[in-house]
Amino acid sequence: MNFSQASMGHLNLRALTFLIRKNGLFSSSHSKSYYSRLLYSPLYYNYMMRKDSKRHYNNRFENLLSLSSKIRGQYSIQSHRYSEIVNGDKNIFKPVFLHADKHLNKTAIVDCNGTFSYADILHHSMVLNIDILKILNSAEENGVNGQRVALLADQDVSYVIGQFATWMSNGISVPLCISHPVSEWKYFLEDSQCSLLLVGEKFADRITPIAKELDIIIKVLPKVDQSFMSYATNQWLLSESTSGAHKRRKRWFELEVEDDYKKKPALIVYTSGTTGRPKGVVISHGNLSAMISGMIESWAWSPQDVILHVLPLHHVHGIVNVLLTPLTCGATCIMEKKFDVRRTWKLLTSQSVGNSNKSINLFMAVPTVYAKMIQHYEEEIEGQEDNSVRATLERKIRLMVSGSAALPQPVSDRWFEITGHRLLERYGMTEIGMALTNPLEGERIVGAVGNPFPGVNVRIVKSNDSSPLGFDILAEGNHKETTVTPGRENELGELLVKGPNVFRQYWNKPDATAQSFTKDGWFKTGDTSVYQDGVYRIVGRTSVDIIKSGGYKISALDVERHLLAHPDIIDVAVVGLPDVTWGQKVAAVVITKGDHPLNLEDLRQWAKEILAPYQIPTVLKCLSSIPRNAMGKVNKKELVTQVFSDYEQK
Repeated sequence: MNFSQASMGHLNLRALTFLIRKNGLFSSSHSKSYYSRLLYSPLYYNYMMRKDSKRHYNNRFENLLSLSSKIRGQYSIQSHRYSEIVNGDKNIFKPVFLHADKHLNKTAIVDCNGTFSYADILHHSMVLNIDILKILNSAEENGVNGQRVALLADQDVSYVIGQFATWMSNGISVPLCISHPVSEWKYFLEDSQCSLLLVGEKFADRITPIAKELDIIIKVLPKVDQSFMSYATNQWLLSESTSGAHKRRKRWFELEVEDDYKKKPALIVYTSGTTGRPKGVVISHGNLSAMISGMIESWAWSPQDVILHVLPLHHVHGIVNVLLTPLTCGATCIMEKKFDVRRTWKLLTSQSVGNSNKSINLFMAVPTVYAKMIQHYEEEIEGQEDNSVRATLERKIRLMVSGSAALPQPVSDRWFEITGHRLLERYGMTEIGMALTNPLEGERIVGAVGNPFPGVNVRIVKSNDSSPLGFDILAEGNHKETTVTPGRENELGELLVKGPNVFRQYWNKPDATAQSFTKDGWFKTGDTSVYQDGVYRIVGRTSVDIIKSGGYKISALDVERHLLAHPDIIDVAVVGLPDVTWGQKVAAVVITKGDHPLNLEDLRQWAKEILAPYQIPTVLKCLSSIPRNAMGKVNKKELVTQVFSDYEQK
């Protein structure tokens, strides 16, 4: 067998994949995914297509194994290659949108509107950037100088354009959730002190009154139609003189020194927090770069990757992991407006998406998505005679990731049975991006979140007032090793994180920021963790007032505050109950006015006006009193045991 059996004039990678399978080189799903990545990697392609490598074409097929052994050293060559993409030439830092300049002719986004290249996105972003500068009376040399620009757009190319344009104008992007009630939009706009709102046409009528009330300028994003997709001159590529058509002028963001740009805020992403009102997490361009480079290196991202995006775009998971990371390394993102279980199965198992000729090979979602897909599979697909889901996904998908909430073992095991893929579980937060990950290659331990990403340092600590730092260090580690304090093995403690990925502040909340960091600058996650058998495990929230449901972190205190506005509720406690599909359910224990009984359906209908859909309770208990201690506080762990014993037994 030799390489001449594949197309020698034009390297036929599919044929090579077939040859590897035929010769039994795939001994497991992990080794299989490895060799598929090897074949489709630009490193291997360049190796085979170099003139001085032609002599390898007629060598025996074992030469592939020889090459792979050189590359496999924890993907050091490939990882280094894509770390260079993130860091830029000569280690000069570049913001995310500038990386698109390296991939102008590649497909960046495929959505319901069509297919868009990186050049298309840069053009439309530059056009919008020019409008932003005019609207806010800003000069191109300095941009809008950190003014906040809210973004409320469909989950399609218009979102990317709005975000890139904001960064091109030196603004801070404030993404809003399309499913939030108007009252929440008002809070985010007011709290972040936005100067401009970029809004999609379908949301304009609902949010315009609020924007006008807050004296915020509104810019309706252009409709993505045929006229939008046709343009004569790419504004991004315009040069200072007509003689240099291919040499665009240097703009302010390309003249910034590395350290200055790293510190500039890029995003304000709102998270529920633990104090009742959502806090704006300020994420800098440097934070984004660190988050993205860690994922590219750990998960071996390449320009050949194609990822399916079904997640909301107001959280780090959807924004950074599934959108900005592929756009940084020149990959393709298939954007869906929302998660639809039937369509998601269709896209994952199809050989190509629409007219794009793109075949999806990555998928990232929250445990709830996987649970719903399992349910649909068992109800609609499993019994079909031509069911080839497992064979198809084993062949075409290289990685599937679960995050934003703990992955139940039954879901992980059933997904493996259906697809042949063991979900890679990782751990992160809005404030830190990604911190811990199971390995790309090697054993993925269900219920564990692996070890730190490159550049991330973690500690597990236990409170000790007599210690100079206020705590004892139980374990401390990075992506290379973890050291456990002798005598403190397998001991639970709070997880702390430090590194270039960690945010610097909550927007306009210096006290909350200070309380979130230790004396020596480590971020306190509020999660209880343990280092055991060579991996980190997240045991649960240090605070019972954070509920993780469907990938969302919900502040129980915030929900309580809203429910107390109900005319018939005089007291309330909100807790999370275990649920296989959602991770946790939002449950409310209420005391109502004597002659005003309350049922769940009426409460849910009323709450639609003030709470996001995922915050609305799905379980309701009416009591005559809610147990409180002498300090007036509710012991929520005891409350769950007393009131929801049937859930505890589950």
